[in-house]
Amino acid sequence: MKQLLAICPWLLAGAALAQNTTAQQSNGQQPTANSDPLLRAMKDEIKRVSELVRLRLSLDPPYYTEYRVEDTAAHSITASLGALVAEHDEAFRIPTVEMRVGTVNFDNTDHVYSEAYGGNRYDPGRLPLDNDYLAFRQVFWLASDRAFKTAVDAIGRKRSSLKNMSQTGALPDFSPAPAARLILPMERKPFDSESWKSEVIRLSALLDAYPKVLSSGVEISSSQSTNYIVTSEGTELRTPEDMAYVRMAGHGLAPDGTEVRDGQIFQAFSADGLPSEDVLTRAAKGLGEHVSALSQAPVGEAYDGPVLFEASAAAQLFGQLLGDNLKVTRKPISDPGRPSRHSPSELESKIGSRILPEWMDVVDDPTQTQYRGHTLLGHYLYDMQGVAPQPVTLVEKGVLKSFLLTRTPVFKDYPGSNGRARMSGSYGARSPGFGNLFIRASQTTPAADMKKKLIDMCRDGNKPYGILVRKLDFPSTGSIDELEKVAQASGGSHPVVPPLLAYKVYPDGREELVRGLLFQGVSTRSFKDIVAASDENYVFDLIDSNAPFALVGAGTFTSTAAVIAPAVLFEELDLEPAKREETPKPPIVPPPTLTSQTPTPLAHAPPVRRSSSRCSPVHDFRSSPGVLLARGSVTPGSGPLAHAPPVRRSSSRCSPVHDFRSSPGVLLARGSATPGSGPLAHAPPVRRSSSRCSPVHDFRSSPGVLLARGSVTPSGSGS
Repeated sequence: MKQLLAICPWLLAGAALAQNTTAQQSNGQQPTANSDPLLRAMKDEIKRVSELVRLRLSLDPPYYTEYRVEDTAAHSITASLGALVAEHDEAFRIPTVEMRVGTVNFDNTDHVYSEAYGGNRYDPGRLPLDNDYLAFRQVFWLASDRAFKTAVDAIGRKRSSLKNMSQTGALPDFSPAPAARLILPMERKPFDSESWKSEVIRLSALLDAYPKVLSSGVEISSSQSTNYIVTSEGTELRTPEDMAYVRMAGHGLAPDGTEVRDGQIFQAFSADGLPSEDVLTRAAKGLGEHVSALSQAPVGEAYDGPVLFEASAAAQLFGQLLGDNLKVTRKPISDPGRPSRHSPSELESKIGSRILPEWMDVVDDPTQTQYRGHTLLGHYLYDMQGVAPQPVTLVEKGVLKSFLLTRTPVFKDYPGSNGRARMSGSYGARSPGFGNLFIRASQTTPAADMKKKLIDMCRDGNKPYGILVRKLDFPSTGSIDELEKVAQASGGSHPVVPPLLAYKVYPDGREELVRGLLFQGVSTRSFKDIVAASDENYVFDLIDSNAPFALVGAGTFTSTAAVIAPAVLFEELDLEPAKREETPKPPIVPPPTLTSQTPTPLAHAPPVRRSSSRCSPVHDFRSSPGVLLARGSVTPGSGPLAHAPPVRRSSSRCSPVHDFRSSPGVLLARGSATPGSGPLAHAPPVRRSSSRCSPVHDFRSSPGVLLARGSVTPSGSGS
């Protein structure tokens, strides 16, 4: 306790700073490297924190401090069946403070309680949107105080755990890295909301033509971010990290009540880089056709034999199965008998062993920006620890040579980082991830002959048919329950995602779509059974995350990546039909004819009222196919919607609440958040609701500064 109370000089120093420093407000102009008040506040405060080491505030002074800020403006529009469902704009600045105490050989990380903090939290979790130098310093001061107390507590717990266990082959907790400095201009392009709104509504209306598609949706999201990193080692980075995507999803039911689904995702670094209207139209129609076909397809049978992955599916397989196992992390220290959440890689003990055919190589090269005219989504300048990536040969002539590594050593033979800290991790560390993963084959077969080769192998093995996989569920669009069942059925620590589009291929070349198949016993060992690869590659862009199967909308952090791979033919893989469980019956009454329905005038719509509820004003949407009827706010107990001011309708039992939060004199935030949250000081930066209540308009403030404005989508949106 005395060690933690010794932080008081730090608090007093921060208070004196707040009284004696002149605030510098934004003048609305583009900040330069020297005039950017946020960057200057980060540098000044981290310098002061480093100087406080001399005060010997604890037995374990800080030896490394890192400030990160994600400065983001985001826009999203969602539509279904030709009607607008949601439209959100938000802006926020999320600070992150990492502090390591002790030494590089032994610090507060790599323990099950490395990130546990039991004290009061005084830092707000968000920075002001106004360029207020003083307010920035205040937030970093309080966040640094909390990070220091957490670190001191964690290193004490770590020492206590080690007293009750023996540790062999101890590794340093942190590795050195050269300081980096790169200050790039900040650019924010205007988002054409009206044009994209029309396009999303148009695309969602295309799925009206498919009666087997029971539910569907189309979403456009554009996020423009500037990432700041300042460390006590001297690293200073200000780099852009923009991302935009269009997502389409469709769901249907088979006659036996099994849900079938498909999705299309297009990603780019900006909305301008998304596909053309024609490409999106074909994708929406293809989605409707796939869901319709799956709803009438037979259930697949148990199968073991040759399996051909077309190039797009092969890229998904390599990205999910091989890519995930190339990400290695350390098992945290824990008390004896207390389990920790850690899933080791299947390849950890395979360095120097053959894991692919000897004519295949794997290289991760985030420095590449294009491949044959296609912009690669896996390009980045620096990772989350300020380390510049270089090309890394992971597999050479089939032999495993290296892994994706961060500054946390995992192996004695690989003590340093290779610039792959792409995501936030657990136990005080970062998680690795790949950038542009190239799967290269020196022996190839013409792409047009791959199917013939599959048929020949089935004929030679007396198989009545082979299996062709055109699409896997990666990143997954399934539910948590569904993915848990997949993991249980597949076995192993790294189960393979199920195929979404799998076909029986008969000796005459005829194809038959089947559904409900799961891979059995497929692991990284199965890659040695690849017998052929095509001479054409497919570029698969994805948004990776630390969620299982890179589940869409889940994970605490995401990163952009790409896999470039050929089609591959496996000599033998096992597939089994998923176990049948209780399933709902399809709707008894047929759906309405949406495409010819006449829009109902708003004036004739019944009023939406709320009374005796503890929820605040309701956002209401009314629509008829292809037409937005209304958007507006309805005060509980008020009259018809036609007389109410604008926006949306909640499908949950609680309607959105307008929530204004303030601190002396200044608006901190305006936007949508989730009802039922605690005070600002204890709220996470971007929250996801697990309740059934709809988004809340949340206004938060701290002395004199706007912290954030925007819409936070309830659980289901990505991080």
